[in-house]
Amino acid sequence: MSSSAYAATAASQGNASVNDAIAQASKETGVPAELLKGLCYMEGRLSNHQGKPSLDHGFGCMHLMQNKRADTLSLAAQKLGVSTDQVKNDITLNIRGGAAVLKDEAIKLSPSHTEPTKLADWYGEIAQYSHSETHATAIMYADALYKLLNSGFSAPTDSGETVTLAPQHVQPNTSTAAPVKAITTAPGCKNDGNVDYPGAVDCIVDPNTFDCNIVPAGYPHCTYEDANRPDDLTVNYVVIHDTEESLEGTFNVFQDPNSAVSIHYVVDTDGTVYQFLHDKDVAYQVGNFWYNQHSIGIEHIGWDATGYLWYNAAQYLGSARLTAYLLDKFNIPLDHEHVVSHGTVPSPILTTNHVDPGPYWLWTYYLNLIHKQGIPFADGPTDPHIISLKPKTAARPLGGNGTETPANFNFFYLYNGPSTRSGLIPQLVDPTDVTDETNNVESNMSYYYLAKVKDPAGTGNMMYEIWYGESDQEHSNPSSIVQHAHLAWLAVPPDAVIKGHGTPVTLTSSDGKDVPIYGKPATGATVIGYAPNNSIFASVITTNEDGTDNLWYEINYNHREAWVPATSVTTVHGVKK
Repeated sequence: MSSSAYAATAASQGNASVNDAIAQASKETGVPAELLKGLCYMEGRLSNHQGKPSLDHGFGCMHLMQNKRADTLSLAAQKLGVSTDQVKNDITLNIRGGAAVLKDEAIKLSPSHTEPTKLADWYGEIAQYSHSETHATAIMYADALYKLLNSGFSAPTDSGETVTLAPQHVQPNTSTAAPVKAITTAPGCKNDGNVDYPGAVDCIVDPNTFDCNIVPAGYPHCTYEDANRPDDLTVNYVVIHDTEESLEGTFNVFQDPNSAVSIHYVVDTDGTVYQFLHDKDVAYQVGNFWYNQHSIGIEHIGWDATGYLWYNAAQYLGSARLTAYLLDKFNIPLDHEHVVSHGTVPSPILTTNHVDPGPYWLWTYYLNLIHKQGIPFADGPTDPHIISLKPKTAARPLGGNGTETPANFNFFYLYNGPSTRSGLIPQLVDPTDVTDETNNVESNMSYYYLAKVKDPAGTGNMMYEIWYGESDQEHSNPSSIVQHAHLAWLAVPPDAVIKGHGTPVTLTSSDGKDVPIYGKPATGATVIGYAPNNSIFASVITTNEDGTDNLWYEINYNHREAWVPATSVTTVHGVKK
């Protein structure tokens, strides 16, 4: 079909169902509907993800890319005669654009320059469609799709429509992948045992290509730093991420020396663990170099906004076993202040940071699984006014066969006054974005409260008054993302509150002015917020600034951790490291 023919129907298709869009795309391109269903499910769980890009800068359920390896997004828009923004944001156009790209690439890949006529013969084009960094990853991508085609699925779309794919019982024609060209000649991954974590698949990258201490061009043309941890730098944290990406797309990112990001481990939805860096080395993974230096990063295949469609019992267990190994190896305490979310790590400067793994990560369930591997829970001081949240929705997956449901949502919101009628405190982004963290907290973090009342609005919630670093200047003129601490009221179900651990610390200044808050424990660090003199926070961790005896206190400042020097703390009752 010509670009003008695609364009003729583009405007009328925006509100069609996913099933209708797949049928339309198949009819106009000849790409099998089964193939389109499988790709849309494998890449995006039938969701367009609000037009947001994946880790690999792919868009929509067809993962149309716009990165250094390929620009299938622009090709799709050109074929449809629409803008790239429309293809990003309209799932119908995304599906139809993806089908157009598949047809175009398949014809170019074919030695006879013809489109495949059998489902089995699309194998080579699926490998090509991945635009993978290595040939091994391209083949893995095609294998994953054909495995899905043979198992089938039935799943909901964002609108609640059900898309069903019957098992296809197809044997792929793997010879069709012979013409597929990879970006590099790197070997990909192998099961050779040359890893730190027993049982991990060896995907460890070549230091001559990826190590910033070796690569002459330096950052951003490298992705990590060789180190000798814990001898030269202590390892105090494990950081939990999600990829916003399929497994194969994740490989493309971490096997790309120009991606400027790296990770130690990736855990697939089936619990398989892949290792990309040695534990001793420093990954560029969390947007805060101090935390990079002192942590191990674990990515999980999934999307934060729809985590209930991705996170499952097999993935949690595979990850918990890995984290238990790391906590034991580096003597890291088992609590949420040490096993952190990317979304609880502060930015070290006045920028935002990522929010993964999002509101559907079951922290109580996950920490309990780690504990069952023989790792004791952290002990430490407590206080009657320090609480933590362990809601039933975080205790286990609420769906069948170890899967989650939308009810597994675990962010809790703050209000301007001691009633949910008082309105939510300021929020940095669109209030419809369930992953936004600027006016809420997540489970298993500790907070100090000053007062509590039962919600007079009749919700049954308890309201706890806490100091909270608000994003209250975003909509001012001039705008700012400096976070000022205010008293706010946290609303939680009464059966979700337990005694937390940590020590109350009172922040004070010699001149009575607001106390500066920092994103890392380092002299000269950027101030990311201010808290009033005599405000009180829960502190779980202390640390000495690297290379000095300067003592710093971690505080749970809002949804994220933050840091203050000991010179700003006057009320302390012995915080444990």
